[in-house]
Amino acid sequence: MSQPPSGFRAGLDSVLLGASVRAGAKRLLDLGAGAGTAALVALADRPLAQATLVEIDPAMAALAEANLAANGMLGRGTVLCLDVTATAAQRRAGGLAADHFDSVIANPPFFEPARGTAPAANRAGARHMPAASLEMWARAAATHAAAGGEVIFIHVASALPALLAAFATRFGALTVLPLLPRNGQPAHRVLVRGIKGSRAPLTLLAARALHADEGRDFRPAFDAIFRGTAALDW
Repeated sequence: MSQPPSGFRAGLDSVLLGASVRAGAKRLLDLGAGAGTAALVALADRPLAQATLVEIDPAMAALAEANLAANGMLGRGTVLCLDVTATAAQRRAGGLAADHFDSVIANPPFFEPARGTAPAANRAGARHMPAASLEMWARAAATHAAAGGEVIFIHVASALPALLAAFATRFGALTVLPLLPRNGQPAHRVLVRGIKGSRAPLTLLAARALHADEGRDFRPAFDAIFRGTAALDW
């Protein structure tokens, strides 16, 4: 898969996000898709699925389209160059249907503008986002998810309060999966899933460690995900 030579580069978070999509999903929306990693993972695991990828950066949108083509998936994916935080009317005018998608996934920018630096100025938006924008991403996800559809975000663990606040007013059956580097260490990532229209209570899953207690090897379940031979069971 092609990626930009500098700036934000897709990593394990994008793979985990794509692998987290439920098996029966047929209409997938990837918000802030970047080079398309998460959508490609989801499409590879779900041969009947179709995906719409939304990316604000024209160069990255073109790269996502090239990656779909390189993986023989151009007929299963559509790339829209749109701003996730635009108004619903603007997104609709850009070709994004409301109340439509079985699964909506997102790997929003993690850091606030005053914290850290992005290596490439034109990719700063991939890393930097005001805290209030997370609410706007959740709102967009809710607009485009179908009734009964799932919305899944992956984020840094410290953003969990903001994620829950944004999700709780829009979705039910919230499921939180903390991810640890190793057993005994604090969670560094969280996956949060909500179901549009559900009133079921929140489920906090047991934390899962990505790596074995010693060395750099991934635990078997995650190794299979990163090798593309398994999806995330959660």
